Amino acid sequence: MALKMRSGLSSGAIGQELGITGEAARQQLLRLAQEGLVEAMASSTGVGRPTQLWSLTPAAQSRFPDTHAALTVQLLELVETTLGPNALDAVITARETLTREAYEAAVADKTDLKSRTAALVDLRTREGYMAEWREEPDGSLLLIENHCPICAAATACQGFCRAELDVFRSILGPGAQIEREDHIVSGGRRCSYRITSETAS
Repeated sequence: MALKMRSGLSSGAIGQELGITGEAARQQLLRLAQEGLVEAMASSTGVGRPTQLWSLTPAAQSRFPDTHAALTVQLLELVETTLGPNALDAVITARETLTREAYEAAVADKTDLKSRTAALVDLRTREGYMAEWREEPDGSLLLIENHCPICAAATACQGFCRAELDVFRSILGPGAQIEREDHIVSGGRRCSYRITSETAS
């Protein structure tokens, strides 16, 4: 879970977060590495031995919840093959509409970009996206999703990701610009979105 939320941690940092020694954490990491679930990369920060920074491997993604992945993918394929691609687009559009309505109701009392972003992050976290956000030095906001509970569906049908981005743009309001920077479906560790205010730029 620690590596899912923050990739590239040393065994010492993981130990501190878990309340154990760095050596105890390193032993656990070595065991996970033997199972092909984590990998280390040497990072040289100056004099002395390079620090080993640990990250999850693609194989580790299966250890996190996926919302009925196989069934979802099968149903998407059946809709497209039996009813046609237009029917699949209609399903995605209907889901996008429902999501937007629910999100708009949840952020209705939020008037500024930061509070709307925070509310959106809260919604996404409750849906299993392990979301967080922070303000960057340049004043932009970075919305991060460390997990995608519908990854299998999104991989099978990119329309879900397009619809998701459209919903975000709608929820954050006309004064906000949002661009996806990282994408799990494209091989990224996470999905991340850069949010800027048009009035600030």
